Amino acid sequence: MSNLEKRSSLPHVVIVGGGFAGLYAAKELGNAPVKVTLIDKRNFHLFQPLLYQVATGSLSPAEICSPLRLIVGRNKNTHVVLDEVVDINPEQKQVIMREGVVNYDYLVIGTGVSHHYFGNDHWEQDAPGLKSIENALDIRRRIFLAFEEAEKLSSPQEKQEWLTFAIVGGGPTGVELAGAIAEIAHKSIKKDFKEIDTTKARIVLIEGMNRVLPPYPEDLSAKAQASLEELGVEVLTNRMVTNIDKNTLNIRHGEQEETIKARTILWAAGVKASGLSEIIADRTSAETDRAGRIMVEPDLSIKNHPNIFVVGDLAHFAHQDNKPLPGIAPVAMEEGRYVARLIVAKEKGRQIESFSYVDKGSLAVIGNNHAVANLGFVKLSGISAWLVWVFAHIYYLIEFDNKLLVMLQWGWNYFTRGRGARLITGEISEKNLVSQSFNHGNSVSNSEKELIKG
Repeated sequence: MSNLEKRSSLPHVVIVGGGFAGLYAAKELGNAPVKVTLIDKRNFHLFQPLLYQVATGSLSPAEICSPLRLIVGRNKNTHVVLDEVVDINPEQKQVIMREGVVNYDYLVIGTGVSHHYFGNDHWEQDAPGLKSIENALDIRRRIFLAFEEAEKLSSPQEKQEWLTFAIVGGGPTGVELAGAIAEIAHKSIKKDFKEIDTTKARIVLIEGMNRVLPPYPEDLSAKAQASLEELGVEVLTNRMVTNIDKNTLNIRHGEQEETIKARTILWAAGVKASGLSEIIADRTSAETDRAGRIMVEPDLSIKNHPNIFVVGDLAHFAHQDNKPLPGIAPVAMEEGRYVARLIVAKEKGRQIESFSYVDKGSLAVIGNNHAVANLGFVKLSGISAWLVWVFAHIYYLIEFDNKLLVMLQWGWNYFTRGRGARLITGEISEKNLVSQSFNHGNSVSNSEKELIKG
């Protein structure tokens, strides 16, 4: 039997999505007696926990991305397909892509989540979220362009509008963005401008609950807020956004309405399941939660479809402590590994225990030397938590060269307070045109062009 014939006779595992869950499933199956097809509409894996550092100029896109073919290229049983899945046919065991159809024996779906504007999708244009490289580059452009525009203006009111940054959502992403923008304004670039005092920038973090980082213990939330305020962030809790219109943010506090004029508004307040979720639910009769995530069985399969698994942020797994697992990278990694082991066990006629996640803790960084960590057995804050955060993120970066680059960049930024990737990229209208923006102008680097192709 030829290698091609042998491969075609193996059980076919189709993995949709090259995020943490899908990628770790593919890696776990690398030496298994199965054929693997990994489908993603992007040709790279994105290390999302560090996406905010691209958005704030600390890292470049290539430093937090790795080509999928490079990661799984050594797996002789794995085929990578660059395409977008638009439908599934459980009866025929088929995955329908924009440019083809592939049959499967086992289907693993991990297409993640996107921004959730709670019925106000028209806000996205004025308040972008942070889920992709394109989002990060757009936010980076908005942040650094704001300082450039303020530098040119004579009106104090207009200057202040450009120097006001509003972040909606006090979860980890919102806290990280607010802390990073505060460090940019108050430390990194304060000597780079002649007509404005960047330390006068107003950074406002808005949270609907009564504290930032609501899932964290109250004492760590309080320490996180104290660290943010020490950096110069204005934290507004118990505030609900009622409208966003261009440069105006309307919020409600009890019966009182407030208006914030800000030229840079960023969204970090919620997520919803990817568009594929509705299709999965329709084709399999699966239940979904309010965010559109698929309700899964204890083995991460869909009810009545034991060969279809949903993993990562797209899965609502509520079989542990009667509450869904958080949408964080460690959960997705473990789910991917588990499903891979389950598939191998099924092929051998064995059973394994239901999925169970061992919580390794949660981390949120606020700025250099500022972070909070809940590790279960101990709660940390300040520089000790920050060091744990640094080494944890270095450890989970996929490729060795990425780890080395990020370590060197972080070391340089730590001692110089610099942000070497603070390029203003993308199209800039005549109204917002900035001449000679930074040393590298308005061009996108070659590495960024390669990453955002297609």
